[in-house]
Amino acid sequence: QLQLVESGGGAAQVGTSLTLSCVLSDSTPNTYRMGWFRQAPGKEREGVATIVSDGSARNYAESVKGRFTISRDDAKSTLYLQMNSLKPEDTATYYCAADSKRRFSLSRIPADFTYWGQGTQVTVSS
Repeated sequence: QLQLVESGGGAAQVGTSLTLSCVLSDSTPNTYRMGWFRQAPGKEREGVATIVSDGSARNYAESVKGRFTISRDDAKSTLYLQMNSLKPEDTATYYCAADSKRRFSLSRIPADFTYWGQGTQVTVSS
């Protein structure tokens, strides 16, 4: 069973940066495409960014494009989300997810992802 554990969340001021990490238990992480999702209270879960299994392509939500960067280091079985220029609307619980069926898809649809972490809270205030 694939396990995903997020870390790196916390409180941040507007305009600052945070980096989230997600460690996978699988020794062959290149068999999964990965994604970061977020959910704020009272809102639907949305796809923030996805990356294909070999890291060759990425897809971002328009709201974070140019500010956030998704990357993966398969040698460390770790996924990252670098978040710059944080805004209050970035406040949410952030989830790491994996999809073994669509390794080269760029979709950001939550239902396409099978494995999920427990989430890490990000709170951005002014």
